[in-house]
Amino acid sequence: MNLRLLILTAGYGEGHNAAARALATAWEARNGRGQAVVVDVFALAAPRLNELTRRAYLGLINHAPNLWRAAYGWLDRSAAVPQLLRGLQAERKVLSAVIAREDPVAICCTYPVYAFLLRVLAEEEGMAVPFFNVVTDSISINSLWWRAGAAGWFLPNEDSRPALLQAGVDPELIAVSGFPVPPFFADNEGRLTPPDLAAGAVPRVLYIINSGTRGSAETARRLLQETNWEVTCTVGRNAGLQTELSRLAAGRRAPATILGWTSEIPRLLMTHHVVVSKAGGATTQEALAAGCPMIVNQIVPGQEEGNYELLRRHGVGALAETPDAVLAALQRAFADEGREWRRWRLALRRIAHPTAGPEVVSAILGAMARPAGETDAPFAWPPAAATA
Repeated sequence: MNLRLLILTAGYGEGHNAAARALATAWEARNGRGQAVVVDVFALAAPRLNELTRRAYLGLINHAPNLWRAAYGWLDRSAAVPQLLRGLQAERKVLSAVIAREDPVAICCTYPVYAFLLRVLAEEEGMAVPFFNVVTDSISINSLWWRAGAAGWFLPNEDSRPALLQAGVDPELIAVSGFPVPPFFADNEGRLTPPDLAAGAVPRVLYIINSGTRGSAETARRLLQETNWEVTCTVGRNAGLQTELSRLAAGRRAPATILGWTSEIPRLLMTHHVVVSKAGGATTQEALAAGCPMIVNQIVPGQEEGNYELLRRHGVGALAETPDAVLAALQRAFADEGREWRRWRLALRRIAHPTAGPEVVSAILGAMARPAGETDAPFAWPPAAATA
């Protein structure tokens, strides 16, 4: 039986890809291997242009954040943007071919632009496959996520619901599922935990170093040189920094691990007391799923502002944008046998969604099983009309 789910993602920020991968895993766990297909239409339609625009995006957010803030605001407010997106002919042609080839029963978009292309395919080619938006931002959600309409929206948290309601999205089409994360978090909940600070355990700090983060190298040096905590640093593909930090780590009394690119982030999050990182969508949501409070050392304007606001509202971490501030925040968290850290941890559990992926899958399958026109169905297709 064909129960293929088409998941559409894009390389403009790791959150879109991370949510897509986790959702694919959850769908296949329920419906069988090979039943989920993850596609980046932009990479397929114009590989060179996609790479150029992706690099330009990363350059803006890392080196010209105020310019990106202006661009993000324009995308959010401009009446011209929907028409521009509907006019992406090469991407629309590739997407139409992918849908014809894969014959999915439903489509999930972890990147908001796809809804505009799918809307055109529905209007002009009669494409009848229901499509859902799996929103990867929190609170400060760009209007691109709802302006093209959809069969339904999956939100990462309750705090994000007001943005869609204020925009006029039918509340019956909104589900607060959480942000899809790997099953590792739910599978190891209660089994993998950091050692008890109240019992005298040494604090464990995970520092995820992102490219472009201001003061990242200096923060890592000071964590290794000035503290007796157990420290793990991940440096991605920065081989030079990995070599430098490995030399510092070799002379420490307390354990320290310096990693390049790693697939072990879920395990590291679950076994460390605190993670220091920028407020990226995937990192923030995986930290929540792991029960690991977060020290945010950089916020990209626009989409990441809501991620930090979620943490701030619920009191599960701190903002520390300089090396001095990072160390001070960690010292406060670990003082008095980790009193502040325990408060963060307790508050964090109230907003964690480690089973978001399976919940999205269950909701889609449940909606598909209902008779057409049933009034109490939480989702509907054809997709709801676009809002203003």
